[in-house]
Amino acid sequence: MDSSINPEVWFQFNQNYLVTATNQLFNLLKNYINQSKNNSGVEASNLKQDQSELTKILAAMPFPPALEQLCQRFKLSEFERYILVFCAALEIDSRFPDLCDEAQGGNSQYHPTFGLVLNALPNPHWSALAPDGTLRYWKLIDLGSGSTLTSTSLHIDERILHYLIGVKTTDSLLTEITELPSYTQRLIPSHQCLADSIKALWELNSFQNSLPIIQLCGSEMEDKTDIAQAVCQHFNLQVSLLNCHRIPLKPDELKTFIRRLERECILERRALLLVCEDIDRSDKLQLASVHQLLEELECFAIVTTLSPLQGVKRQMIRFDVPKPLPQEQLITWQTSVAELKTQLNEQEKYIPDSDKLLQDLQELTSQFQLSTSMIRRACAAAVGQLTMPSTPSLKQALWQSCRVQARPGLDELAERIESKLSWEDLVLPPLQKGILKEISAHVRQKAKVYEKWGFASKSRRGLGITALFSGPSGTGKTLAAGVLANELNLDLYKIELSAVVSKYIGETEKNLQQIFNAAESGGVILLFDEADSIFGKRSEVKDSKDRNANLEVSYLLQRMESYPGMAILTTNLQSNLDPAFMRRLRFVTQFSLPDAAHRSEIWRRIFPPDTPTEGLNFERLAQLNAPGGNIRIIALNSAFMAADAQEPVQMKHILKATQTEYEKLGKSLTSIEIAGWI
Repeated sequence: MDSSINPEVWFQFNQNYLVTATNQLFNLLKNYINQSKNNSGVEASNLKQDQSELTKILAAMPFPPALEQLCQRFKLSEFERYILVFCAALEIDSRFPDLCDEAQGGNSQYHPTFGLVLNALPNPHWSALAPDGTLRYWKLIDLGSGSTLTSTSLHIDERILHYLIGVKTTDSLLTEITELPSYTQRLIPSHQCLADSIKALWELNSFQNSLPIIQLCGSEMEDKTDIAQAVCQHFNLQVSLLNCHRIPLKPDELKTFIRRLERECILERRALLLVCEDIDRSDKLQLASVHQLLEELECFAIVTTLSPLQGVKRQMIRFDVPKPLPQEQLITWQTSVAELKTQLNEQEKYIPDSDKLLQDLQELTSQFQLSTSMIRRACAAAVGQLTMPSTPSLKQALWQSCRVQARPGLDELAERIESKLSWEDLVLPPLQKGILKEISAHVRQKAKVYEKWGFASKSRRGLGITALFSGPSGTGKTLAAGVLANELNLDLYKIELSAVVSKYIGETEKNLQQIFNAAESGGVILLFDEADSIFGKRSEVKDSKDRNANLEVSYLLQRMESYPGMAILTTNLQSNLDPAFMRRLRFVTQFSLPDAAHRSEIWRRIFPPDTPTEGLNFERLAQLNAPGGNIRIIALNSAFMAADAQEPVQMKHILKATQTEYEKLGKSLTSIEIAGWI
């Protein structure tokens, strides 16, 4: 129904129309009864008056009544229309049960039968009662009891009765379907172009009765939904969303489900949006159910998938939905922030001048690859942050909101590492520390170099920042990644390779694809620990295992090159990495075991300021030939010992903790390393 029409006014008109239609049928039935008793029939003027009243109500209605809409959409004949009204009248008009019984000889038959409607109603035709006739095929009516076909009673389907009355209900079999609200936002230009193409396609094919299925492929579900809603709004269609996992698997249930779903789409002028984002393509039963639904459902249908769905025996046209272009993201940011200003009221002081605001938004666009809906949500969340006592700047509030927007997709796939470390916590030789600061500069200046200076216009590939940290365990590789994440105000996600690598063909690539797709929204640093186990050298193909392993590496090479964010690989064995990876890495730095001077500095910084210490000799402690990771464990264990003894941390506690650590590692603690400790 048109949103501009008052529902209460239409409902009242609809009630009057349905009552008048039942009155018309009442007079027709009385006429049949009187004629069967050789009495005079109802005056023809009464029947004409009923029809005149229906025409009068119809002309006054702001929108057609439900009965006429249903008859038009299902193309009911006059006879079929009368049958439907007859069955509805039994439910809403108390005069009809007795009248129906009288018309059938007074044998307690209070519902119409095939025999009665064929004899009593105008322009009868047997096809109206056939199993594949409109009334029975779409289950507008149900069959009751009866010893023969003509003596079988007829009942209106409950969903259809509610529809005729004008009451909004949901089919009991379709409760898993969600009706989406009307789309009110404007699409970005690249997505509007896709929507216009789909509109033209449907308009062209709608005259030929061969609507193709539209398949929208891409990683951003919300963008695909926006496009689908905009297209359907053009055709004045409501959008019903169905997740593929809600489709019945049993053949009988599936057949009934498809029939009822199609009936609902016709009845309410709906288009189906079938969500197949996480469809299990190895589940043959589920895949077959999806295929059957798409092949048999004759209505406007749009499918959303991450990658193309194959094997459907019906025309299905694919459209790839790209992420918003940087300029489109920037425009969306500007529009959303302009709306944000109206919400801030007296807090407008947090909005910088136009030049500074543009620069801030360009940095956000460069770092975070968000969909239009995610940008709007980030702006809405920023309003709440700006009302907090410790109010940050608008850029800080938006930045933090963007980080939160990008998290949900990755939190289920990788471990987020919270880091509060700074450059002061990192003890490295000047060369390595300089490389890390250079990495930081590359991330901070992405907007200027890529967009303002034009490097991105040459190619969108290879714009991500990749670095390899190699060196023995405990030399600070993960710690350095944490420092970078904190310095750049980005989330750090550690990829658990044990959960990624699979012995099954194609599963490793699938798992990695999920991670990269989720990370592409930006705002995260991906940390592949012990990367040589998955980024290893490709080998000569001797069997199928070698071939599949090489395919995994090749896929990773391509995905790393197209990934726009920052990825850090750590390895203890750089020589094991595939040489092709080295070409694609922007930075490579070697983390070596610390010398005595660096170990002394690590010991000086390892204890937090609030930790009580007494008599610590950092030069003596530096004699211990251990990497920073082990030093941290020793310091932590010694703190627990001192706390338990209610003493400050002393050399004796560190000695005991060192002995425990070396015992754990199976190493011998030499007298030279601990000389002068106690």
